[in-house]
Amino acid sequence: MSRTDRTAVRTGAEGRRAHADYTGGVYGSMLAASVVIGAGNLGSFPRLQLVLLLLLTGGVFWIGHVHAQLFGARLAQQPLDRHTVLHVCRDEWPIVKAAVPPAVAVAISPLLALDVQGAVWLALSVAVAGQVGWSVAAARRAGAGRRLLTATALVNLLLGLLILSFKIILTH
Repeated sequence: MSRTDRTAVRTGAEGRRAHADYTGGVYGSMLAASVVIGAGNLGSFPRLQLVLLLLLTGGVFWIGHVHAQLFGARLAQQPLDRHTVLHVCRDEWPIVKAAVPPAVAVAISPLLALDVQGAVWLALSVAVAGQVGWSVAAARRAGAGRRLLTATALVNLLLGLLILSFKIILTH
């Protein structure tokens, strides 16, 4: 393989990995916010249940995305081997990583003297901030100018506020 071919392969792989990192992060943050809103009535240990719900839902969606990648698009293009499976698992991992900050927010909420509703609002805020942050990081990495950085931040903030409005509407 020539030096140019190796560079193209490496650049293509890095580009796919960067795309997957940011896409999964934005998606995972929106998923986490949706999980918090959809949690409904929690039982005797609401914080623990919400932390587990966030992390387990992130894990289930990660498995779903890995499965879709491996048996959807990838199966038609190349045979499955250990390297391909590990590559797809790694590329989709940001979906799980995006659930961690809201889960940590819920876990530390007693240290901030928050009741369960305060913990829920903190987790939602952290998830929306993550969604905006992942989208801005993606735009910055892609070399976007200030206008595009601002646009992606605003679009993701509006999407996050839409999710927050669902919480307000559903609880009042």
